[in-house]
Amino acid sequence: MGSRISRLLLVLGLSIFSGFASAQDHSPAAAQKNEPPQTSDPVPRSDSDQPSEVPPLTEKESSSKQTQIDISPPKNDAAKHPESDLSDVTEMHTYNPHKAEKDVEVGEFYMKRKNYRAAENRFREALIYKPGDAIATFRLAEVLDAQSQNAEATKTYEEYLKIPSSGKYAPEAKKALARLEQKTSAQRR
Repeated sequence: MGSRISRLLLVLGLSIFSGFASAQDHSPAAAQKNEPPQTSDPVPRSDSDQPSEVPPLTEKESSSKQTQIDISPPKNDAAKHPESDLSDVTEMHTYNPHKAEKDVEVGEFYMKRKNYRAAENRFREALIYKPGDAIATFRLAEVLDAQSQNAEATKTYEEYLKIPSSGKYAPEAKKALARLEQKTSAQRR
């Protein structure tokens, strides 16, 4: 049975190979020319001896769309819109919930090892890739609380409670807020 299958595979392989070989053009005219097939619209090449048919671009033209669009802000734009400070915008991140989930997972790993700075960085990164993530926000608040950054921890716990899907850790967040409030009032005295 095994030899019968191997013979069948051998015959099948030979028939496929011979089909490919017979499909190729073995004419002597094609072998002598050795030229690439002609297309209807030849591609301009920089190494050709013939001059290019495309006129050179002027300094105001773009190579992609033959026009350049001015995206600079209008004159006096800053005076007309003083509240629109965009100087802090340096980079955009795409919404990536998978990356955020991985950052939360790694952050929780660091939390278990009491490496709070690394955990904080991972939770902040998770919130960059998925703003408003309930778990990342809560975990960030916990890490800030563990580092005694009480004001920021309080703010982050409050942000967590404002998230619609914040029901899972809401009791813990409320307890932590009450404890932080007691700490803050005791420090004021």
